[in-house]
Amino acid sequence: MIGERFPPLDPDVIGPTRDALHAYAQVIGNWAEGHRRRRKHWWHISLRPGLRGLTTGVIRAHPDFELELDCGSSAIRVTHDLGMASLNLCGQSAREIARFVREQLGMAGVDANRECGVPDDDAISDEPHPAYSSQVARELHRVHASVAAALEELRAGIREETSPIQVWPHHFDLAMVWLPGTRVKGQDPADEESADKQMNFGFLFGDDFVPEPYFYVTAYPHPEALENVGLPAGTTWYVDGFKGAVLRYRDLAREDDPSAYLHVLWNRLLEAGREHLCG
Repeated sequence: MIGERFPPLDPDVIGPTRDALHAYAQVIGNWAEGHRRRRKHWWHISLRPGLRGLTTGVIRAHPDFELELDCGSSAIRVTHDLGMASLNLCGQSAREIARFVREQLGMAGVDANRECGVPDDDAISDEPHPAYSSQVARELHRVHASVAAALEELRAGIREETSPIQVWPHHFDLAMVWLPGTRVKGQDPADEESADKQMNFGFLFGDDFVPEPYFYVTAYPHPEALENVGLPAGTTWYVDGFKGAVLRYRDLAREDDPSAYLHVLWNRLLEAGREHLCG
């Protein structure tokens, strides 16, 4: 069904397509990092969920440009002041994608030399992704859209500062950070990565810690009292590699109202964070 929230997802078949999209996201993320001014917590390198996939948003670079990973039609799209070009995705290597993007931006006059900070194409993997599936790409995008919509609801009710809802190219997690405005004692205030207390509400299609799609909530620094918070059935505390609350996507998808479940879970942990993290 078009627009179905939290559709079923088979973790046994998504791996090859997930890995391909992850590699392609890193390519366009490199251009965001190379041409945007730095923002705290590295928000300048992240991508944004779009209507059909992931986008850098408009990058001001003389000429301005935007890169899109369109999961709906399986294409990489390069748009700039002079026009637009796209390349259909069929399992190419990340290096092939990188060459296409560099060529298109170079012809438009965007700085495509190594001095801009974008890695040389030869430094990017040339491993193809022959098992890439455009159908699976659309399914993954529908899941991302569902999670992003739920995070928008959460973000709308938070009075303190929050990050953009963003996808990190290096780990391919969709996440939002809550920043209560308090600092970690003993840390340099100029080093926001170490000094800012925060909670991270995120989602992954699987990684080395949990090899299937899952949600996570972590806090920095981690207050031990957080683990005393009662969690809804299906969500557990995870301590093997990182400390946080973990909910497997397959368990959420079985809920009669997944959005309501996430609302309860996230807000319960957010209130606990206000109590135990802000002191």
